[in-house]
Amino acid sequence: MRIGELASKANVSTRALRYYEEQGILTAERTPSGQREYGDSAVDRVRLIQHFYAAGLGSRTIAAILPCIDAGHAEPEIVERLRVERALITESIAQLEETRRNLDRVIEHAVHPDPHHCDASRASLTVEHAF
Repeated sequence: MRIGELASKANVSTRALRYYEEQGILTAERTPSGQREYGDSAVDRVRLIQHFYAAGLGSRTIAAILPCIDAGHAEPEIVERLRVERALITESIAQLEETRRNLDRVIEHAVHPDPHHCDASRASLTVEHAF
């Protein structure tokens, strides 16, 4: 199938498919005129790639995982790499939760302003940024 048909079936842009090819995570045969031709399994491959991206993985990690998927066996190094990725996501979530708590306090101050809140906020900002 041609790139447009694959894009339609996999619900991605042709630009994404070209990017996947550049990253080495999707391959295509070329016609004599240079057009990309994909096999029927390419739809499942693109969906798998999309699943990995949705899990927060980058193209380098995806490129390392795909051979394991093809072989039906994950090397310990790949599993550890995935665990590291998960730890980074967990850390990001914790940071975002702290940011949300801080924003909740700002919203509370905005909804219920009073001189005490304003003085306390200025004092905490001054102390935090003094270091």
